[in-house]
Amino acid sequence: MWNKLLRRKFGWTGLDVPVIGMGTWMIEGRSRDAERQAIEALRLGLDLGMNHIDTAEMYGNGRAEELVAKAVDNQREQVFLVSKVLPSNASYQGTLKACERSLKRLKTHFIDLYLLHWPSSQHPIEETMRAMEKLLDEGMIRLIGVSNFDVEQLREAQHALKKYRIACNQVLYHLAYRGIERDLLPYCAENSIAIVGYSPFGHGNFPSSHSKGGKVLAEIAKRHNRTMRQVTLNFLTRDPNLFTIPKAGNPDHVKENSGAVGDWNLTDEDITVIDRTFPLPGADEPLEMI
Repeated sequence: MWNKLLRRKFGWTGLDVPVIGMGTWMIEGRSRDAERQAIEALRLGLDLGMNHIDTAEMYGNGRAEELVAKAVDNQREQVFLVSKVLPSNASYQGTLKACERSLKRLKTHFIDLYLLHWPSSQHPIEETMRAMEKLLDEGMIRLIGVSNFDVEQLREAQHALKKYRIACNQVLYHLAYRGIERDLLPYCAENSIAIVGYSPFGHGNFPSSHSKGGKVLAEIAKRHNRTMRQVTLNFLTRDPNLFTIPKAGNPDHVKENSGAVGDWNLTDEDITVIDRTFPLPGADEPLEMI
Protein backbone atom coordinates (compact mmCIF):
# COMPACT_ATOMS: atom_id res chain seq x y z
CA MET A 1 0.00 0.00 0.00
CA TRP A 2 3.04 2.27 0.26
CA ASN A 3 2.86 3.23 -3.41
CA LYS A 4 -0.60 4.76 -2.93
CA LEU A 5 0.56 7.23 -0.30
CA LEU A 6 2.12 10.33 -1.82
CA ARG A 7 5.77 10.87 -1.00
CA ARG A 8 7.96 13.83 -1.94
CA LYS A 9 11.48 15.16 -1.50
CA PHE A 10 12.09 16.52 2.00
CA GLY A 11 13.60 19.88 1.17
CA TRP A 12 17.25 19.86 0.13
CA THR A 13 17.85 16.44 1.73
CA GLY A 14 16.53 14.51 -1.27
CA LEU A 15 14.89 11.99 1.07
CA ASP A 16 11.50 10.64 0.02
CA VAL A 17 9.16 11.30 2.96
CA PRO A 18 5.39 10.70 3.10
CA VAL A 19 3.37 13.88 2.86
CA ILE A 20 1.13 12.65 5.70
CA GLY A 21 3.04 11.57 8.77
CA MET A 22 2.05 10.80 12.35
CA GLY A 23 2.22 13.10 15.36
CA THR A 24 2.39 11.82 18.93
CA TRP A 25 1.41 14.77 21.14
CA MET A 26 -0.73 13.35 23.99
CA ILE A 27 -1.10 9.90 22.38
CA GLU A 28 -0.35 8.27 25.74
CA GLY A 29 -3.74 9.35 27.10
CA ARG A 30 -4.66 8.48 30.67
CA SER A 31 -4.90 4.70 30.59
CA ARG A 32 -3.23 1.50 29.43
CA ASP A 33 -5.99 1.12 26.86
CA ALA A 34 -5.10 4.50 25.38
CA GLU A 35 -1.46 3.45 25.16
CA ARG A 36 -2.33 0.15 23.47
CA GLN A 37 -4.55 1.98 21.01
CA ALA A 38 -1.76 4.48 20.25
CA ILE A 39 0.71 1.67 19.53
CA GLU A 40 -1.87 -0.03 17.31
CA ALA A 41 -2.47 3.25 15.46
CA LEU A 42 1.23 3.84 14.88
CA ARG A 43 1.76 0.29 13.64
CA LEU A 44 -1.19 0.63 11.27
CA GLY A 45 0.24 3.90 9.98
CA LEU A 46 3.55 2.20 9.26
CA ASP A 47 1.72 -0.57 7.39
CA LEU A 48 0.03 2.15 5.31
CA GLY A 49 3.35 3.82 4.49
CA MET A 50 3.15 6.69 6.97
CA ASN A 51 6.69 6.13 8.18
CA HIS A 52 7.31 9.75 9.24
CA ILE A 53 6.81 9.69 13.02
CA ASP A 54 7.17 12.88 15.04
CA THR A 55 7.68 12.94 18.80
CA ALA A 56 9.51 14.96 21.48
CA GLU A 57 11.01 14.68 24.94
CA MET A 58 8.22 16.98 26.14
CA TYR A 59 5.36 14.69 25.05
CA GLY A 60 4.12 12.83 28.10
CA ASN A 61 7.45 13.59 29.79
CA GLY A 62 9.08 11.12 27.44
CA ARG A 63 6.30 8.53 27.48
CA ALA A 64 5.40 9.21 23.85
CA GLU A 65 8.95 8.35 22.81
CA GLU A 66 8.69 5.06 24.70
CA LEU A 67 5.43 4.21 22.92
CA VAL A 68 7.00 5.05 19.58
CA ALA A 69 9.81 2.62 20.37
CA LYS A 70 7.28 -0.15 21.04
CA ALA A 71 5.40 0.60 17.83
CA VAL A 72 8.49 0.79 15.63
CA ASP A 73 10.14 -2.29 17.16
CA ASN A 74 12.02 -4.09 14.35
CA GLN A 75 11.13 -1.57 11.62
CA ARG A 76 13.54 1.15 12.74
CA GLU A 77 15.47 1.36 9.46
CA GLN A 78 12.26 2.02 7.54
CA VAL A 79 11.12 4.89 9.78
CA PHE A 80 11.88 8.60 9.40
CA LEU A 81 12.03 9.37 13.12
CA VAL A 82 11.84 12.92 14.46
CA SER A 83 12.24 14.18 18.02
CA LYS A 84 12.84 17.50 19.76
CA VAL A 85 14.80 19.10 22.57
CA LEU A 86 13.05 21.50 24.93
CA PRO A 87 14.29 25.12 24.85
CA SER A 88 14.99 24.93 28.60
CA ASN A 89 17.41 22.06 27.91
CA ALA A 90 18.99 23.65 24.84
CA SER A 91 22.38 24.66 26.21
CA TYR A 92 25.34 22.93 24.58
CA GLN A 93 25.64 20.18 27.19
CA GLY A 94 21.91 20.14 27.82
CA THR A 95 21.16 19.41 24.16
CA LEU A 96 23.66 16.55 24.09
CA LYS A 97 22.20 15.01 27.24
CA ALA A 98 18.61 15.48 26.08
CA CYS A 99 19.38 13.67 22.85
CA GLU A 100 21.00 10.81 24.74
CA ARG A 101 17.88 10.44 26.90
CA SER A 102 15.63 10.47 23.83
CA LEU A 103 17.75 7.83 22.13
CA LYS A 104 17.46 5.62 25.19
CA ARG A 105 13.66 6.00 25.35
CA LEU A 106 13.34 5.45 21.59
CA LYS A 107 15.64 2.40 21.80
CA THR A 108 17.62 3.52 18.77
CA HIS A 109 21.17 4.60 17.99
CA PHE A 110 20.16 7.61 15.90
CA ILE A 111 17.36 10.09 15.28
CA ASP A 112 16.75 11.02 11.65
CA LEU A 113 15.76 14.62 12.36
CA TYR A 114 16.33 16.44 15.65
CA LEU A 115 14.59 19.76 16.29
CA LEU A 116 14.83 22.62 18.76
CA HIS A 117 11.19 22.64 19.90
CA TRP A 118 10.87 26.44 19.88
CA PRO A 119 13.27 29.39 20.23
CA SER A 120 14.97 29.46 23.60
CA SER A 121 15.01 32.58 25.77
CA GLN A 122 17.55 30.94 28.09
CA HIS A 123 20.26 29.63 25.77
CA PRO A 124 21.84 31.28 22.71
CA ILE A 125 21.00 29.63 19.41
CA GLU A 126 24.74 29.33 18.73
CA GLU A 127 25.07 26.94 21.70
CA THR A 128 22.20 24.77 20.56
CA MET A 129 23.36 24.59 16.94
CA ARG A 130 26.93 23.79 18.04
CA ALA A 131 25.53 20.85 20.00
CA MET A 132 23.39 19.81 17.02
CA GLU A 133 26.48 19.69 14.82
CA LYS A 134 28.30 17.63 17.46
CA LEU A 135 25.39 15.16 17.54
CA LEU A 136 25.46 14.89 13.76
CA ASP A 137 29.22 14.39 13.71
CA GLU A 138 28.81 11.60 16.28
CA GLY A 139 26.10 9.88 14.22
CA MET A 140 23.45 10.36 16.90
CA ILE A 141 21.28 12.42 14.56
CA ARG A 142 21.20 12.69 10.76
CA LEU A 143 19.51 16.04 10.16
CA ILE A 144 19.09 19.31 12.08
CA GLY A 145 15.85 21.25 12.28
CA VAL A 146 13.83 23.76 14.26
CA SER A 147 10.20 24.20 15.25
CA ASN A 148 8.03 27.29 15.71
CA PHE A 149 10.62 29.63 14.18
CA ASP A 150 9.65 32.73 12.20
CA VAL A 151 11.77 33.91 9.27
CA GLU A 152 14.18 36.03 11.31
CA GLN A 153 14.69 33.29 13.92
CA LEU A 154 15.25 30.79 11.13
CA ARG A 155 17.93 33.01 9.59
CA GLU A 156 19.68 33.20 12.96
CA ALA A 157 19.64 29.42 13.29
CA GLN A 158 21.03 29.04 9.76
CA HIS A 159 23.84 31.49 10.46
CA ALA A 160 24.69 29.71 13.74
CA LEU A 161 25.51 26.49 11.89
CA LYS A 162 29.10 26.17 10.70
CA LYS A 163 29.06 22.90 8.72
CA TYR A 164 25.49 21.79 8.12
CA ARG A 165 22.12 23.11 6.98
CA ILE A 166 18.67 23.46 8.52
CA ALA A 167 16.53 20.71 6.99
CA CYS A 168 13.10 21.55 8.41
CA ASN A 169 10.93 24.04 10.23
CA GLN A 170 7.92 22.51 11.98
CA VAL A 171 5.07 24.98 12.57
CA LEU A 172 1.41 25.32 13.43
CA TYR A 173 -0.68 25.15 10.25
CA HIS A 174 -4.41 24.61 9.85
CA LEU A 175 -7.33 26.16 7.96
CA ALA A 176 -7.92 28.88 10.55
CA TYR A 177 -4.22 29.58 10.89
CA ARG A 178 -2.55 30.04 7.53
CA GLY A 179 -0.15 32.86 8.39
CA ILE A 180 2.91 30.86 7.37
CA GLU A 181 1.87 31.18 3.73
CA ARG A 182 2.64 34.90 3.74
CA ASP A 183 6.41 34.94 4.43
CA LEU A 184 7.63 31.71 5.99
CA LEU A 185 6.53 29.29 3.28
CA PRO A 186 8.10 31.31 0.43
CA TYR A 187 11.33 31.75 2.41
CA CYS A 188 11.61 28.04 3.18
CA ALA A 189 10.81 27.11 -0.42
CA GLU A 190 13.54 29.47 -1.64
CA ASN A 191 16.04 27.85 0.75
CA SER A 192 14.82 24.26 0.18
CA ILE A 193 13.82 23.90 3.84
CA ALA A 194 10.91 21.50 4.34
CA ILE A 195 7.91 22.78 6.28
CA VAL A 196 6.02 20.31 8.45
CA GLY A 197 2.67 21.58 9.68
CA TYR A 198 1.34 20.30 12.99
CA SER A 199 -2.23 20.36 14.38
CA PRO A 200 -3.76 20.38 10.86
CA PHE A 201 -7.26 20.13 12.35
CA GLY A 202 -6.71 22.98 14.78
CA HIS A 203 -7.11 22.84 18.52
CA GLY A 204 -10.73 21.84 18.97
CA ASN A 205 -11.92 24.33 16.37
CA PHE A 206 -12.24 22.15 13.26
CA PRO A 207 -15.30 23.38 11.32
CA SER A 208 -18.53 21.53 12.09
CA SER A 209 -20.53 20.25 9.13
CA HIS A 210 -23.21 22.84 9.95
CA SER A 211 -20.89 25.86 9.85
CA LYS A 212 -20.29 27.91 6.72
CA GLY A 213 -16.77 26.54 6.29
CA GLY A 214 -17.89 23.03 7.18
CA LYS A 215 -20.56 23.06 4.50
CA VAL A 216 -17.94 24.05 1.92
CA LEU A 217 -15.63 21.23 2.98
CA ALA A 218 -18.51 18.74 3.08
CA GLU A 219 -19.61 19.63 -0.44
CA ILE A 220 -16.10 19.22 -1.82
CA ALA A 221 -15.65 15.98 0.12
CA LYS A 222 -18.87 14.57 -1.34
CA ARG A 223 -17.74 15.29 -4.91
CA HIS A 224 -14.48 13.40 -4.33
CA ASN A 225 -16.01 10.64 -2.19
CA ARG A 226 -13.73 11.71 0.68
CA THR A 227 -14.17 13.09 4.20
CA MET A 228 -13.89 16.70 5.33
CA ARG A 229 -10.64 15.92 7.12
CA GLN A 230 -9.17 14.27 4.03
CA VAL A 231 -10.05 17.35 2.00
CA THR A 232 -8.37 19.50 4.64
CA LEU A 233 -5.15 17.49 4.63
CA ASN A 234 -5.05 17.52 0.83
CA PHE A 235 -5.40 21.31 0.85
CA LEU A 236 -2.75 21.81 3.54
CA THR A 237 -0.21 19.76 1.58
CA ARG A 238 -0.92 21.24 -1.85
CA ASP A 239 2.44 23.04 -1.93
CA PRO A 240 5.39 20.77 -2.89
CA ASN A 241 7.33 21.95 0.18
CA LEU A 242 4.61 21.06 2.71
CA PHE A 243 4.17 18.00 4.94
CA THR A 244 1.80 17.43 7.85
CA ILE A 245 1.70 15.26 10.98
CA PRO A 246 -1.85 14.77 12.31
CA LYS A 247 -2.12 13.03 15.67
CA ALA A 248 -1.90 9.25 15.46
CA GLY A 249 -3.67 8.11 18.61
CA ASN A 250 -6.55 6.26 16.99
CA PRO A 251 -6.37 3.57 14.26
CA ASP A 252 -9.55 4.82 12.56
CA HIS A 253 -8.13 8.34 12.34
CA VAL A 254 -4.84 7.06 10.96
CA LYS A 255 -6.64 5.09 8.27
CA GLU A 256 -8.71 8.16 7.37
CA ASN A 257 -5.59 10.36 7.23
CA SER A 258 -3.86 7.92 4.89
CA GLY A 259 -6.61 8.47 2.31
CA ALA A 260 -6.02 12.21 2.14
CA VAL A 261 -3.40 12.03 -0.62
CA GLY A 262 -2.09 9.68 -3.26
CA ASP A 263 -4.53 8.79 -5.99
CA TRP A 264 -6.66 11.96 -6.03
CA ASN A 265 -6.28 15.74 -5.83
CA LEU A 266 -8.39 18.79 -5.23
CA THR A 267 -9.25 20.71 -8.38
CA ASP A 268 -8.11 24.29 -8.92
CA GLU A 269 -11.71 25.34 -8.32
CA ASP A 270 -11.79 23.43 -5.00
CA ILE A 271 -8.61 25.16 -3.87
CA THR A 272 -9.97 28.58 -4.84
CA VAL A 273 -13.17 27.99 -2.87
CA ILE A 274 -11.33 26.78 0.24
CA ASP A 275 -8.87 29.66 -0.05
CA ARG A 276 -11.75 32.13 -0.14
CA THR A 277 -13.62 30.44 2.71
CA PHE A 278 -10.59 30.28 5.04
CA PRO A 279 -8.65 33.42 4.03
CA LEU A 280 -5.14 34.39 5.01
CA PRO A 281 -4.86 36.72 8.02
CA GLY A 282 -4.25 40.40 7.44
CA ALA A 283 -0.71 41.53 6.69
CA ASP A 284 -0.43 43.18 10.10
CA GLU A 285 -1.49 40.07 12.01
CA PRO A 286 1.53 38.54 13.76
CA LEU A 287 2.59 34.98 13.09
CA GLU A 288 1.63 32.96 16.14
CA MET A 289 4.27 30.56 17.43
CA ILE A 290 3.26 27.93 19.98
